[in-house]
Amino acid sequence: MDWTHYRFRSLWPLPAPPATVYAALERPEDYPRWWPQVREVTRLGDTTGVITVRSLLPYALTFTVRETRRDPAAGVLEIAVSGDVEGWARWTVTAGGPGSLARYDQVVDVNKPLLRWFAVPGRPFFRVNHWLMMRAGRRGLAAYLQAV
Repeated sequence: MDWTHYRFRSLWPLPAPPATVYAALERPEDYPRWWPQVREVTRLGDTTGVITVRSLLPYALTFTVRETRRDPAAGVLEIAVSGDVEGWARWTVTAGGPGSLARYDQVVDVNKPLLRWFAVPGRPFFRVNHWLMMRAGRRGLAAYLQAV
């Protein structure tokens, strides 16, 4: 097992139509407004940027993102990620219940030396840290969507 390789999936039921959710998710520069753990987003161009995140544990991750797919009709946003983590992430937004379901998939390898060093003993804590970040993101986006 590669202890620095992670696969994540989060499902966010949200109280807004898919087009509204997609529109919010396709503006990463607004993420810090509603997602407390997304500390900074800097656009480098139309399809690239740098993002810094920090959840409960006392470390931040900074990575460059490059858009690889934007398909509003299918509800898909996908990025390639490099830096402290390397891999990809994808949002897929569909109709679900009275609103939408935003599915987040991520497959990454950790490059940050500290996290690589603590890969085995820290793995459960890193996974919980990610889960807490995603839970806060869902709650933040739900509140944001109700306010706009």
